[in-house]
Amino acid sequence: MATRITARSGSVIKNLNPSALAQNLWRQRILTRQLIQREIEGRYKGLFLGLIWSFVNPLVLLLIYTFVFRIVFRARWPNAKTDNLSEFALVIFCGLIAFQIFSECVSRAPGIIINVPNYVKKVVFPLEILPLSILGSALFHGSISLSILLVANLLVSGTIQWTIALLPLVIIPLVFLSLGLTWFLSSLGVFVRDINYMVTLALQVMFYVTPVFYPLEAIPEPFRTIIRLNPLASIVDNFRRVILWGQTPHWSELAIWTAVTGSMMVLGYAWFMKTKKGFADVI
Repeated sequence: MATRITARSGSVIKNLNPSALAQNLWRQRILTRQLIQREIEGRYKGLFLGLIWSFVNPLVLLLIYTFVFRIVFRARWPNAKTDNLSEFALVIFCGLIAFQIFSECVSRAPGIIINVPNYVKKVVFPLEILPLSILGSALFHGSISLSILLVANLLVSGTIQWTIALLPLVIIPLVFLSLGLTWFLSSLGVFVRDINYMVTLALQVMFYVTPVFYPLEAIPEPFRTIIRLNPLASIVDNFRRVILWGQTPHWSELAIWTAVTGSMMVLGYAWFMKTKKGFADVI
């Protein structure tokens, strides 16, 4: 199998140029936008409530997780301004938004290519933009959840923090990480069909080692150091800082993880482009 991939593919070096990556995606921007729109519309096609489910799902999960972790386990947040239940719910919800964007991309990645065999065999199609459609859909639904969070925060605290303007900077590592892994896993899913089960298990582990329901300060050393190796830990923390607490991001962590996840994105793209010529032989 490895021989087939290598033999049918060009040098990976030419795909490691971030400028070439950006130019390729920019050329496909119109088609990418159409795919994202179709992805969003297709999810709710034929449903009675339609887009309303995008609001219902996060709210239901928010109520469940708030009850379990605040009422049952009595978790607290050191950065919270008050100790009331509403603020705790907002802190959890903010972390969930970041994680759900990542989870939606990665969980669907192994099936992106194998679910569209006609794109691989019968037409000339830029397969590398398919992961972008998944990411665009995830960001769209994340923006809906974010709008709910901002309205709720306004009702609870009476204000919207000015640091929300820094959110585009904070979200960059999340976009890089999600896109890089989606490119890599969508390619790997063509050749290793049971990768989907491994991804499901890995996401469950990531869910609990990401400080969504607990503050990082509650983790004792040296486990806290291990948790910090998870890029989502820094991403979730910075989300809360700029959206809820009116604090600037941890600039050093943001710079480091932007560089690391940016490298992961380029490597994921290079892997995808190197292996995609072998897709037709396997599907």
